[in-house]
Amino acid sequence: MIRQRLLAGPDLSRGPEGLAWHVQRLGPPPVIGPALIDVVESSGLTGRGGAAFPVGTKWRSIARRHAGQPVVVVNGAEGEPQSLKDRVLMTARPHLVLDGALLAARALRASRIAVVIGESHRDALASMSAALAERPEPELRQARIVIAPPRYVAGESSATVRLVGSGIARPTTRPPSMHEAGVDGRPTLVQNVESLAHVALIARFGAGWFGAGTVLITVVGAASAPGVLEVEPGTSVREVFAAAGGGSRATRAILLGGYFGAWVGAGKAWDLPIDPVALRDRGLTLGCGVVGFLHDAGCGVCETARIMRYLASESSAQCGPCFFGLRALADATARIGERGSNPEDLARLHRWSQEVAGRGACRHPDGAVIFLRSALAVFAEEFANHPPHWRAESSQPRRIA
Repeated sequence: MIRQRLLAGPDLSRGPEGLAWHVQRLGPPPVIGPALIDVVESSGLTGRGGAAFPVGTKWRSIARRHAGQPVVVVNGAEGEPQSLKDRVLMTARPHLVLDGALLAARALRASRIAVVIGESHRDALASMSAALAERPEPELRQARIVIAPPRYVAGESSATVRLVGSGIARPTTRPPSMHEAGVDGRPTLVQNVESLAHVALIARFGAGWFGAGTVLITVVGAASAPGVLEVEPGTSVREVFAAAGGGSRATRAILLGGYFGAWVGAGKAWDLPIDPVALRDRGLTLGCGVVGFLHDAGCGVCETARIMRYLASESSAQCGPCFFGLRALADATARIGERGSNPEDLARLHRWSQEVAGRGACRHPDGAVIFLRSALAVFAEEFANHPPHWRAESSQPRRIA
């Protein structure tokens, strides 16, 4: 069901919530320090950036390091084209995000805070910059905003670490891990802005109050009122569709988790819970929180081809299997969409998607082939019998029909 916690307060149409209003509504951030790690761990909060990893466990692993004072990286890059939740949160409730960053820095005894914001998220950038200028705490007065390029991979955690440290937003899996040696060789926490906003509330109201929390999602596609919703975990896809105004046409498939998520046939998707952990147990992911609805006249092959072409164009070109493999997969998908079904291309998609997986320096090729495999399963008949009618002329992403 719909339940506002992070977005509670002044109506979003009134613009960013200033510090005075924020403190009047919630009070100042409490002084807790390292004891907050126990509270966050007890709350059961999982990360809202895609991996759904327990936040308290992540913090504790960094707190145990003794290689230098940690760095806190606030991840608001949000490179997924269809996702709006992080930029809406930063624009409307900037001080809630900054409270979470401050509390994390004090819990880990961090020496620096870096706030990463996507280059194209102008409203979020203006709101967070103004909010930082209002803050009296020395940790936030010294915090630095880092602009992430408008690339899909720029929001990947290791890419944000490299961006803060060197100005290059390229992911890497080379050891040591960022928990051991991230920015300037120091243990580094990379935390999504939504996760930090939850921490700000948990610190005020306690682990028991948090319960299952809430989840921010972006509804796109064939819904009458798409946009950002805040829902309780366990809210069904059907309830999300209704809250977004429903639609005038039947829905044939739902894309859960955005471009690194998976297509699910409508018959199987309606009763799925919007819950990162529950979806993971079903072999699915909420990922960046995108829930996209494809109506009955939409073409699954065409939508898949557009997204694959975009993902191929977003490779950081560090690894051949990613750079060349994704382009080959995108080209084969586009040929089926443009020229009609071809048994050889369809066989290539199945074979190449197996060969590309697990061979990149980051998870970009893995996410792309998981998405493609879901399309090959959900739209199997369409891939096998697609008529020649579509031309791929652009790598730019387009919202689901």
